[in-house]
Amino acid sequence: MRTQSCLAIILAAGLGTRMKSQLPKVLHEVGGLSLVGHVLGSVRAAQCDQVAVVIGAEMPELAGHIAALDPAASIHEQVERLGTAHAARSAAPAYAEPADHILVLFGDTPLVTPETIARVRQRLTAGADVVVLGFEAADPTGYGRLLTEGDSLTAIREEKDASAAERAVTFCNSGIMGFRGAHFAGVLEAIGNANAQNEFYLTDAVEIARAQGLNVAAETAPEAEVQGINTRVQLAAVEAEFQSRCRQAAMLGGATLIAPDTVFFSHDTKLGRDVVIEPNVVFGPGVSVADGTRIRAFSHLEGADVGARVTAGPYARLRPGARIGAGAHIGNFVEIKNARVDEGAKVNHLSYIGDATVGAKANIGAGTITCNYDGFGKHLTEIGANCFVGSNSTLVAPVRIGDGAYLAAGSVVTEEVPAEALALGRARQTVKPGKAEELRTRFAAAKAEKAAKQGK
Repeated sequence: MRTQSCLAIILAAGLGTRMKSQLPKVLHEVGGLSLVGHVLGSVRAAQCDQVAVVIGAEMPELAGHIAALDPAASIHEQVERLGTAHAARSAAPAYAEPADHILVLFGDTPLVTPETIARVRQRLTAGADVVVLGFEAADPTGYGRLLTEGDSLTAIREEKDASAAERAVTFCNSGIMGFRGAHFAGVLEAIGNANAQNEFYLTDAVEIARAQGLNVAAETAPEAEVQGINTRVQLAAVEAEFQSRCRQAAMLGGATLIAPDTVFFSHDTKLGRDVVIEPNVVFGPGVSVADGTRIRAFSHLEGADVGARVTAGPYARLRPGARIGAGAHIGNFVEIKNARVDEGAKVNHLSYIGDATVGAKANIGAGTITCNYDGFGKHLTEIGANCFVGSNSTLVAPVRIGDGAYLAAGSVVTEEVPAEALALGRARQTVKPGKAEELRTRFAAAKAEKAAKQGK
């Protein structure tokens, strides 16, 4: 059987003035990914082989963002904002040769899943000509109601036009629709603008399709999945729902979240089995954590690849480019950036390791830092396997420490240290007996003199 083609038209022209933002609404983020990015991902996962995105006039930032996320998507501009049907018509070049299925979705509805989109397509495959995605609303106030007779959808009734009996209906319109491609252009062109706003509304497609003798049906999705976003309050509500999904998926996938509500995930976080996440951990984009690792409390990870059986934290910060080998220890108040820490190495306390490599089973003492930036460029520090770096050492890059070398505590290292060598880079200690009492007397007199001057 031939695979049926599918075009997804994503309407993303809204400015989002109620968001009180300079950004187009769909560029706001949930789980570290733009709202429109979520929708793009879902339609591709639902096997939509063509994607068209309708944006507003003069939105180069949005156009560039979409092109970066999905280079194959076509971008169409809606110059005048004359309603949802008018927006869909703006993508006319994309459906000049119609796909078998044409879906219309919204760029500010990021939680719709590939499974739900697939169900809409299945209804089209089973014989429906138009499918409207609805939901059972806990409070239907303000939503258009979906009126049905058996398996058929008879009308979408806006609340202001509904009778008392129709207002009691809780099955509501999400705005997401699917069309059999052969009928899409005809239905869309038949939508008039005989309304107070002089706009073209896609909801009129139901009445027009029925008048043309087409089969119109409704599919159901959970209310939480079809939440749209117009305000920052709604953005926060969608973020909360997204995080709830991620936490549940993580635990069902074999990870332990000790205090789930305090853990925050990104859209692309990957956790292995038997990972333990302690309270108040934040995952930014681009993090993978392998089996058996423990991320301790109050840690922040972004752009990091963490191997198996690692311990990180508490209060660890793994920044982009951090690659932590199996069995390594990253301790409290340690920051790793663009650095590889190999298998079994330990960076346990109060250290910064940036633009560096740390060899297997090396031990980095408390307070050690790599001085990787000279004000103009970044430079590499190489620390060999089995090295011992004493506490409060300062490694001035570019510098190389050979395998098995020892660095004495408090050293400032600016030159290469050969393998198995001992390096001391600190001033010789000088002791002056009895000098402490002299210093105390001098300091006390200076303090008293200062206080006397301030009292005048």
